[in-house]
Parts: sequence; structure tokens; C-alpha cells
Amino acid sequence: MQTMITVEEADRLIRRHVGVYPTVEVPFSDIHGRVLRRDLTADRDLPPYNRVTMDGIALVHAAWAAGQRDFPIAGMVKAGEAPLELTEPTQCVEIMTGAVLPESCDCVVPVEALTIVDGVATVESGVHVKPRHNIHPQGSDSRRGDCLVKAGVRLLSPRVAMPASTGDVLVTVDKQPRIALVGTGDELRNIEDEVLPHQIRQTNTHAIRAALCNAGYTDVALHHFPDVRELLLDGLRRILAVNEVVVLSGGVSMGKFDLVPGVLEELGVEGVFHKVRQRPGKPLWFGIGGAGQAVYGLPGNPVSALVSFQRYVMPQLEHSAGLEAEPPGCAVLAEEFKFTKPLTYLLPVRLSFNAEGQLLAIPVPLNGSGDFAGLVPSDGFVELPAAEDFFPAGTIVRLYRWQ
Repeated sequence: MQTMITVEEADRLIRRHVGVYPTVEVPFSDIHGRVLRRDLTADRDLPPYNRVTMDGIALVHAAWAAGQRDFPIAGMVKAGEAPLELTEPTQCVEIMTGAVLPESCDCVVPVEALTIVDGVATVESGVHVKPRHNIHPQGSDSRRGDCLVKAGVRLLSPRVAMPASTGDVLVTVDKQPRIALVGTGDELRNIEDEVLPHQIRQTNTHAIRAALCNAGYTDVALHHFPDVRELLLDGLRRILAVNEVVVLSGGVSMGKFDLVPGVLEELGVEGVFHKVRQRPGKPLWFGIGGAGQAVYGLPGNPVSALVSFQRYVMPQLEHSAGLEAEPPGCAVLAEEFKFTKPLTYLLPVRLSFNAEGQLLAIPVPLNGSGDFAGLVPSDGFVELPAAEDFFPAGTIVRLYRWQ
């Protein structure tokens, strides 16, 4: 397990060992941001009737074509009312946007083209009236039984409208995992604690929780353990018992107090890989618990931790949620970059557009992988393949945005 693997191999191993989460039915009010796991079908035609698209009058086109221009108003219908049918083809119905078109009518003349006096609507001179004009035909958007939204997509605002239109009070979505974020290290303190000169405040787990919440994962718990084997052993045993995903930060390198891999394996977590040919984040550890838990040991340095989380953990969560794979995002490198080591380089960048509308990735300089403050102006990072050592300006690169 000590053999250093490529980022592509790491992707394959994670995907091979972590499956798709079960489904669950949730109330309609709770679906925003969840991944749809069962197709949504139309329970009736959309629109469900011939829908009027302009305020005006509904009439029989043949009457206008025969030369009639003055139409007695038989009544008025607004949206939400049952249609009013004509008793005479020479009449019209005053009608409002969204209303049901009477079956006896076949076109709508907008109010801007009319003069209405004493209950008679007159079509103004020069106005051309067409059959089926200003009508949204029944079933022209979709038919009853048609698939409105296919499973495997995240339910964002336009898609949320679909189950609302079909009356789905319960929707089948992904069962969200319980996620534990674990910071390790004697030097870490909570944000509200006083810190001594030799201590630092914990940042990695808070940044990762923010990314998870932004992606719709809310069942997230934060933990911290010092570099004490017995405390790690006891704490991680309890955490593994109640979580599907465990993300640790720190304690995964080769130092005397890098206890995480040994403790995890003692707890029955099978190590799948340790060390990836990338910078930053080379000491990345991944394993599978006895109950199928996905367990990640991220490096403790903040840049390494955040890059590794976004590069590996978030894609696994999306795959396990049943989200259909999307093509990777891309950007154009705005300036040349050199990196001579045979490692994949995960380069923080800020994004901009040039005059041609291209998305540009501008490298953000950092003072090492501990410089989390240097990440503030960045929008994400790009992946530079290990096979190359020089990347000229204009190179198309794979882009990962921060959550």
C-alpha cells in the first residue's frame, strides 16, 4: 500500500470501492439541491389545456376572415375559471392571459388591437388575425406520461418546478450520508479558544464543512483529537460506527506522530492507497471501513487538505449520490507555468474572461501548502498532467472550482 499511485489510479480505486447510496423519499419541500433518483413523469399534458397567452378576445377565425370586425362580447373568462363557450360564432369572449381557450374559439386577438365600447369589441383596421394565434396548445410542451426530469440530476430551481407541477408530494432522491470531519493534532484549538504562541486555530474542518453545506450535505459533524493513539482509537471507533463518510485532516504522513493510518487499520479499515503522485497533497490516504464507510486521510496542511477534498472526496460523494457524470470543467491557462517534477500539479487559480469570452485561469502564488490565506483570491484550481513540465499560455486545463 506504500506504492505511490497516479491521480488517475486514485480516481479508479475510489470509484471501485465506493458504491451508490440508497434512495429515500422526502417531502417536496426538502428536495432542493438533492439528486433525483427516479424519473419524474407528467401526470397530464403540459399545458393541460389550450392556454391563452395574451389578454384580449377569443373568437372564431372564420368570422373575421368573412369580413366581420365587430364582435359582441358574450362574457369574460380569467385564469382559473372554467371556459365559457360561444352560442353564436359571431360573438367573442373577453379573455385573460392564462385562461382556458373556449373550444368554440380558435384564435385570440390582443387587447392592444381592439376597441371595446358598450360590450362590443372591434378589431382595429390593419390588424391581421391568424388561426391559433396567441394560444399555447394543450400538450405542446409535453404529453401525459412523458419524462419531465430524468434521474441522475441535481434538483436546482428549474427542475424543482417539475414535481410541483405534477403534484409529487414525495420525491425519490439520494439518501444523504452522515459525514464526520476530524481534525488531528496537538497544536489545533477551536476558534473560540485562546491560542498560545505554539498553537493554531483549526481551519481545515470548517472550510470543508462549508464546501459540503454549499453542495447540499448537511448531516456533518466536526471532531478533533490530539496525537494520542488511545484517544484516536477510541474516538474513531465511535465515529466509524455512525458515519458513512469519514474525512480526517492531518496525521497521515511518515512522522513519529502520524498515527492515523495505523489506527484506522487497527479498527478494521482496509487501506486502499497511501500517497498519490501529486502536489500538493501527496500523503493522501484512502480506505474502506468494515461496513463500507469511505475513509479519507487528508494531509494536515490547509492547501493540501482543501485541494485533495475537492479533487477526490466531492466527486465520490456526487457519484455515490447517483449524479450523472458531467464533462470536466475547463479553462485556458492565462500565463505559462513550469513544473519539472514527475507529479500532477494542482495549481490554485483565479478566474477571469478575456475579450473573446474565454474563461482564463490565472495562477495564484502561494507561500507553500500551509498558506491558506493565499487561497483567498483563488476561485479553484487546475490540474496540470504529470507527463508535461511546461504549460504555455493558452493551454486548455481541467478546472475544479471551490464549493
